[in-house]
Order: sequence, then C-alpha cells, then structure tokens
Amino acid sequence: MGFPAGFQWGVATAAYQIEGAVAEDGRGPSTWDTFAHTPGRVKDGHTGDVACDHYHRWPEDLDLMAGLGVDAYRFSIAWPRVVPTGSGTVNAAGLDFYDRLVDGLLERGIAPAATLYHWDLPQPLEDAGGWMNRDTAHHFAEYAAVVAERLGDRVGTWITLNEPVVVMAYGYAFGVYAPGHTLMLDALPTAHHQLLGHGLAVTALRDRGARQIGITNHYSPAWPADPGDPADRAAATAFDAFMNRLFTDPVLLGAYPDVVALGGPDPAAFVQDGDLAAISAPIDFLGVNYYQPTRLAAPQEGPLPFEMTEIEGHPVTGMGWPIVPEAFGGLLRGLRERYGDALPPIHVTENGCSFPDEVAADGTVDDARRIEFLDAHIKAVGAAIDDGVDVRGYYTWSLMDNFEWAEGFGPRFGLVHVDYETLARTPKSSYAWYRDLIAAARN
Repeated sequence: MGFPAGFQWGVATAAYQIEGAVAEDGRGPSTWDTFAHTPGRVKDGHTGDVACDHYHRWPEDLDLMAGLGVDAYRFSIAWPRVVPTGSGTVNAAGLDFYDRLVDGLLERGIAPAATLYHWDLPQPLEDAGGWMNRDTAHHFAEYAAVVAERLGDRVGTWITLNEPVVVMAYGYAFGVYAPGHTLMLDALPTAHHQLLGHGLAVTALRDRGARQIGITNHYSPAWPADPGDPADRAAATAFDAFMNRLFTDPVLLGAYPDVVALGGPDPAAFVQDGDLAAISAPIDFLGVNYYQPTRLAAPQEGPLPFEMTEIEGHPVTGMGWPIVPEAFGGLLRGLRERYGDALPPIHVTENGCSFPDEVAADGTVDDARRIEFLDAHIKAVGAAIDDGVDVRGYYTWSLMDNFEWAEGFGPRFGLVHVDYETLARTPKSSYAWYRDLIAAARN
C-alpha cells in the first residue's frame, strides 16, 4: 500500500468507555459518573458502571489485540482511578492496574500509547470549578508526574489530552456531555486551562524521561454552506478558529487565533504571562482525530458566529455522520500547509464509524460497511503520505464496542462486538480485514 517502513498500526479505546469497575479498588467518582447517573443525560439511562468490564477482562482484550497484529494500543488512564480526588493522595491500586496492563501489552509485543486525560475529570475538581478553574491545570501536571514516575520506564508514547475542544464545547458550552454546563462562548477559559495543563504536563513528562509526547485534537474541515456567500464563508472561518485552530495554534505557533474578531471573549482576561510559552513547549507528534467535515452557514440567531447545517450527497454512518474520506486527506494536507515546519509528525489517533452491527445466527458479525469506511479512509491517509505529509501511525476507533458517551450503548464503533448482557466478545468481519491489512502492509 506504500505506507513507510515503521508505520504504526493500532487500535484505540478510552477508560470510562470500557473499564467499568467504577467503585472498585479505590477509584473516585468522575464527572462522567455524575453525569451518567443524572436522569435524562444519557440515552436510555446507560452508565459506564460496568461498560465492557475491561478492568477485569483486560487479558482477553489484549489477546484480541495480539490477534490483530497491531503495533500499538492507545488507551487512556483514568485520573480518578489514580488520584481519586484529583490532587493529593495517590491510589496505589489504580496505578497497579495500569502497571499490569502495560506489562501485558509488552509481553504481547504491543507498544503502549497512554492518554492521560480522556474526559473523566475527578468530580472533586469539578466541584471546585473544573476546567474553568486555573488550578485544575496544575493538578493535571501533578497527576501526569505521578503516572510517569510509575510507567515512564515502559511507556514510550504519551498523549496529554484527548480532544480538548469536545470538553470545552460539549461539556462546558453546550451541556450535552459531562459536566453539562451551558456557558456558550463564556466556556473559552476551559480551552486555555486545558492547554495550560497540557504544557505543564509536557514538562512533567520530559523531566521524567518521556520520549514521545503529543496532544490529540479533534479536527473537522469547515465547509461554507454557500462558498459564494461571504457570510457563510465567515461562518466557516469562525468555526475553523474555534474548532480547529484554537487548540493547535497555541501549541505549534505560541499564539491564539483572533477569536475576539469572531465574537468570542478576549483571552487576555485569563491568559497570564508565561502561559503560551508553557503551552508551546515542543511536542514530538500531533494526534489527529477525524470523523467528518462540518457545513457552516451564517447564524440566523443566537450567540455563536456560525450555524451547523446538514451535509447532503454523501452516505452516512449509523450516527448520521457523513462519510467523506476525501475531506480526511484534505485535512491532513491542510495541516501541513497551515503549520509548515512547525508541524511535527502526525499520528491518526482516532478514525472509525458506528453501524448497528448484530451477531448472526451462525455467530458472525458482517460489518461490510465498516470495512468500506476504513478502507477508504486508510487510502486517504496513504495518498496524503504520498503527497509528502508526514503521517507515522493510524489507530482505528475502536477495538471494541463501548459506552458512547451521551448516546449510551446504542452506537457500535468496534472491530469486536460486545454483548452488554453477557460481555462476550465476538470479532467482526472488520477485525479479520484489519488484521490482514496490517499483515499486508508489512510485506
């Protein structure tokens, strides 16, 4: 397929979505525990209390990864499992779990890629203001140091934050994810405090010998509803600034985009001297998550400088997301064009799709549409590499079906089907396809 030697093939998961065991071995509550147990917040009242029970079944899940032949596994470490109150006392049992997990990966020849924060903020920190509180950034760096002290001798790849835009937008601005606030553009400080936490964590990780450090952002190409309409083009520009550039410019360029001109609050109100220097500490790779582009129109009303509209003319996933692999390739090329020499190597840290997969009477799960999706998107990555974009890894989302946040257990993103009553794992057709693709790519 033309992928370079050493290209890293992997799968990804997140702690709250698969681990379960939310009240075992000293784990404290997270914002997602609170949110999921609040009536009306999650579809059908689902919670991550048990999820896929990965906390107890991790050897079986690692064997599934070994069967795929993946080079790496991107997992997240649950902050409330390691530091139950978010700061202060460390829970040794929590670290022990990740110690076993990392050793199990290495025994199977799989490189661990650890994400420090995938949205499960310890509830006591949220009670003190969460990411609206600058102190949370410093607590995050302290937590990063604790984890690196224990696992740094074996974990080669570290991701500080996963998709901070989702925390800001869905968690604090629109209220559809934990912690469920509706601050709209007043949620902007949560972007800065997350990025400050990232920068401080980079230093903490470096001080403890970490070799490969990055941040994972969610990117969505911004399409004006009518490219000939200046108002729609302005809406797309505003969306791009808040969705994409806000979480990349400070890291790679040491400056925020001009959000004041786009209707946002002035970052000068919460950016302090030295913050941008900390945030722009050099990283070794940029994690890119891609699912779909977004079509923007000029707003008819409301506080936002854009209005999201439906993209027509493309097939959709089970969640109704448009399938546009060519936009993925355009995104990767666009990052190189925008950031030039400031852009480090890219790792695609998430890419996948949900479809309503079912186990057939013969025990198989035929998910041909997922295979078609992955094939087209992996080819888009390969084409971008051919065009000179430095992409060094691809992690499909996800290893297995799991708790899909506010949508509960309805959407299925996995290469492996999970029966949520029996917790039985059944590899889908896409599992075999990805296994064979990885093997072929190495030949």
